[in-house]
Amino acid sequence: MKASEVRRKFLDFFKGVPRNHLEISPAPLVLENDPTTLFTSSGMQPLVPYLMGEPHPSGSKRLVDSQPSIRLQDIDEVGDNRHTTFFEMLGNWSLGDYFKGEQLPWIYEFLTKELTLKPEKLWVSVFEGNIQVPKDEESVRVWRSLGIPEGKICYYGVENNWWSRSGTPEFMPVGEIGGPDSEIFYDFGEELKLHEKSIYRDEKCHPNCQCGRFLEIGNSVFIQYQKVGENNLQELPQKNVDFGGGLERITAATENTPDIFDIDLFKPTIEKIAEFSGEKYIDSENKEIMRIIADHMKASLFLIANGITPSNKGQGYILRRLLRRSILKMQKLKDGLNIDTPVDDVSYNAVISSILEVYKDSFIDYKAKENDIQNIISEERNRFGKTLTKGLGEINKIKNIDGKIAFDIYQTYGFPLEVTEEIFEEKGQKLDKKEFEKEFEKHKELSRTTSAGVFKGGLVDHSPEVVRLHTATHLLLTSLRKVLGDHVVQRGQNITHARARFDFPNPEKLTEEELKKVEDIINKVISEKLPVKFEILPKDEALKTGAIHAFNEKYTDTVKVYYIGENLENSFSREFCGGPHVVHTGEIGRVKIKKQEKIGSGSMRVYLVLEKG
Repeated sequence: MKASEVRRKFLDFFKGVPRNHLEISPAPLVLENDPTTLFTSSGMQPLVPYLMGEPHPSGSKRLVDSQPSIRLQDIDEVGDNRHTTFFEMLGNWSLGDYFKGEQLPWIYEFLTKELTLKPEKLWVSVFEGNIQVPKDEESVRVWRSLGIPEGKICYYGVENNWWSRSGTPEFMPVGEIGGPDSEIFYDFGEELKLHEKSIYRDEKCHPNCQCGRFLEIGNSVFIQYQKVGENNLQELPQKNVDFGGGLERITAATENTPDIFDIDLFKPTIEKIAEFSGEKYIDSENKEIMRIIADHMKASLFLIANGITPSNKGQGYILRRLLRRSILKMQKLKDGLNIDTPVDDVSYNAVISSILEVYKDSFIDYKAKENDIQNIISEERNRFGKTLTKGLGEINKIKNIDGKIAFDIYQTYGFPLEVTEEIFEEKGQKLDKKEFEKEFEKHKELSRTTSAGVFKGGLVDHSPEVVRLHTATHLLLTSLRKVLGDHVVQRGQNITHARARFDFPNPEKLTEEELKKVEDIINKVISEKLPVKFEILPKDEALKTGAIHAFNEKYTDTVKVYYIGENLENSFSREFCGGPHVVHTGEIGRVKIKKQEKIGSGSMRVYLVLEKG
């Protein structure tokens, strides 16, 4: 079954009677009002306020969507048969409406009736309970009633069957929400074991043993708790359901293939990689390399399409890491990392086109941005080529290699361990891998600590500074269009309490005169203290108002239009937006465009700040 068919069946199933869910638009990969996290990594992330009780703008308590996501926790596992950094998460939610008794039978019906998965292939897991939260007996009763035998119901603790954005309860900051979950696994059969390395290799095979026999295809999270103290969880006033199932994994299950890279979302890209390299995917070493290239290139081009450009910090750093790793792998696959004969733009562009072609009929159609994507990747590849040359120069200066030096090379120049090994084996030196792994683990622990700190703020940032700057970006976009023309649209945006970063297409930087005009227009509207209002309209009616929107995004039938002025028809600014905003522009205070920079071919970035005083 094609992934597009699985996606459509899921959305239609939950929109149909008696489930009656409302399909909502997916959020962008970078949430404009959430400086607490780098990327949208799950469907629930933009829905936190509504899971906590705030009414959804649509008025519905039942929602469904397919959310493009970036998740970096498993980046070092990419290369196996089931892990990716970019994926689509099929999701349905109950905002204090139905609960376990409805959710579990519905998702079981979807998998076994709509997708015709064999019931005997399914295993489930439930929360075993702890001192704070009781054993999930209710889910067990429901699964038994659906015919899941006791031998295929597995019990796990918080490491496996608890979900929140920031992990297990001890890592949840005060204010964060989460709860126990019940996962569904597809069993490819006892005879299948893809990986010799298994964290449970000395135990009997079971759904979480990571051997390759089982594939998690769905997770029903019961968000019913909030952390209110260091070791204290409290039940939320409303009990919520948050289901997430990876589209790629579910599609693989429908085809009974344990390798998600065999499905139609990856196959054309794998074929292009094999074509330019002259290698075959069936070779085990090639499989790992080709999977990494296919995943990292896909994640990279979707990040670029969402306005991210390679840099040394934040989202840009992650993009650079993904791109450079895929560049190294492509080079190694073709010529064994012979940088004197680099892979050409034609090969890269063929891979990019194959990815965009797969998604051309979906809500993440970025075909119109193909040239921009190609140019940015080409620029980064050329820049990285110089870094590689420097790195090889440094390696040649090293007389004796050890694990720490090898890790420093990996960190600084992006050299994979196996490449460093090959270079020094030619010099007659053997690298101590254990020392490298020790340094690598220290780095991973630091990364985990940093990632946990990202959630220190808990929920989506609705601080006064962020709200003021968010409204100011609406004024910025309209002012840029007045000064430069209607070609200006939002290509990317990120807001913190200190500044708003705004990306848009323009052939060159603004002149000082143009910058001043934009700034003056914004501050004039602020001084007029115009009201900021919104209307919830049918999509077609909202489009007729001339409200600015993302042209490559799919919207649901009902949208929220924020406008600045006394009425929608004569407003200064009108945009499709979810909020939040100030009540009137006077609350913003004066703003200043702090700086501007060119971030790629035909792309500019400006930084907007609130003036003090």
